[in-house]
Amino acid sequence: MILASTAGWLAQTPSNPVGPEFGKASPIGFVIIVALLVGTVLLVRSMNKQLRKLPDTFEPEHPEPDQAADEGTDRGAAGGLPPKGKNSEPPTGGTG
Repeated sequence: MILASTAGWLAQTPSNPVGPEFGKASPIGFVIIVALLVGTVLLVRSMNKQLRKLPDTFEPEHPEPDQAADEGTDRGAAGGLPPKGKNSEPPTGGTG
């Protein structure tokens, strides 16, 4: 509570500013705003150059090799393909 009232007291100006200089901005503010505008223009130009380099579409031109590899596969299957190795076959269940 005391901290909030102290911050409010410090935020208030001690006197009402009057005179010919009241409300005028310094040239430093103008320079900062111009620098920000120039930076924004340069960033937009650079972004447009990068976007022009992108292709119109990301679809492959010749999907035939990928399509041949995808034939007969089901990516939604729970088990997927069995692992390759000597224990890849399920047990038969008989003791023999």
